[in-house]
Amino acid sequence: MLADYFLQSRAMLEGRGKYLHFGTFLHAGIHAAGSLVAFSLVGAPLGFVLPLVLAEWAVHFHIDWWKGRYTTREKLTPADSGYWRASGIDQALHQLTYVGMIWLWLLAQSAG
Repeated sequence: MLADYFLQSRAMLEGRGKYLHFGTFLHAGIHAAGSLVAFSLVGAPLGFVLPLVLAEWAVHFHIDWWKGRYTTREKLTPADSGYWRASGIDQALHQLTYVGMIWLWLLAQSAG
């Protein structure tokens, strides 16, 4: 919630439909940094956390890029129901990413 709703700047939001958009790189990095902190707080070793948050960064970037590209191509704004469907899919995929990350952490704990 912090990264998506409180820490996004105009530069992060504009131009999301462009693949190599610096704002989207930065936004995904804020999410990855938050996950790094969260996993560190539960004692996850850096060797586990770093590849996981790098993967999260890549997944988050591509989800946001897809949404930006789709809403731009379809000319969707917050006044359109299609915009909100795309936002819902975007948020659901992000949450599933976190579920997958926690699942991997639990697997690592049970194997260790």
